[in-house]
Amino acid sequence: MSFSVTILGNASAIPTASRHPSSQVVNLNEQYYLVDAGEGVQQQLIRRGINPLRLRAVFISHLHGDHCFGLFPLISTLGLYGKHTPLDVYAPAPMGEILESHLRYFDSELPFAVQWHEVRTTQHELLMENSTLEVWSIPLRHRVPTAGFLFREKQPGLNVDKWKIEKFRLSLAQIVAAKRGEDVELDSGEVISNDELTYTPYSARSYAYLSDTNYSAKAAGLVKGVDLLYHEATYAADMQNDAKQRGHSTTVDAAKVAKLAEARRLIIGHFSSRYKEHDMLVEECREIFPATDIAVEGETFVIERYR
Repeated sequence: MSFSVTILGNASAIPTASRHPSSQVVNLNEQYYLVDAGEGVQQQLIRRGINPLRLRAVFISHLHGDHCFGLFPLISTLGLYGKHTPLDVYAPAPMGEILESHLRYFDSELPFAVQWHEVRTTQHELLMENSTLEVWSIPLRHRVPTAGFLFREKQPGLNVDKWKIEKFRLSLAQIVAAKRGEDVELDSGEVISNDELTYTPYSARSYAYLSDTNYSAKAAGLVKGVDLLYHEATYAADMQNDAKQRGHSTTVDAAKVAKLAEARRLIIGHFSSRYKEHDMLVEECREIFPATDIAVEGETFVIERYR
């Protein structure tokens, strides 16, 4: 089952000639989820070969324009494409009012429903769940109500060791019981513990998106052990005071969160327009958290399975 993140935009609020505002696509087993929707997001989707009709849901971290202004033309285009299934939008209030106004004046005859789900930015709670995925909110510390998102693959079921099936001559009923997590009683009366018979085929993977925020140890704790962590790094380390005042993070903040969270890998983005090159920013992170990379536009980060 594939699990990847494609970067559509890595810039902050001020436009640049070569970079787009925040937006990403999470792909879990060919189910696509849009995370933030800065301006130009629909063009970026097309450039990266992602059909907008395949989007299952949209997650908006907060209501600053560089994170949501691209949502409204995307909704209009989906109508032109003939989308019929609902589009779920998870975002803080008052996004519901904003969507109602947009639909009233610009998209009153859409062939699909736009369904808003409020994200309570002070709560860590389950937002969405299906057979393969859970999405959780992560409270963040910005100038307006903001939440990050934790995408967590569901834990796979237990497998029964084939050699143990042969060794103990397990029946179909006993195999099924073992897969349910039960100990198994043999015909002889001997009880074999479930741990001896079964194994987890792989660990569930996870991705955390921590957008605009000051340093947050709480957020780090809520994404503990995450496989891939995106954390904003708007400023270099020498601009700590500016970052704190504006509700943003420096490279050092991002790296410290990744280290505290015991993340496997960190990618940084949301760069201030003052930085034409980003090598210095990633090197500052690597001094604290070596497994750091830049969230380069157009790049896809694959989250590998491991035992």
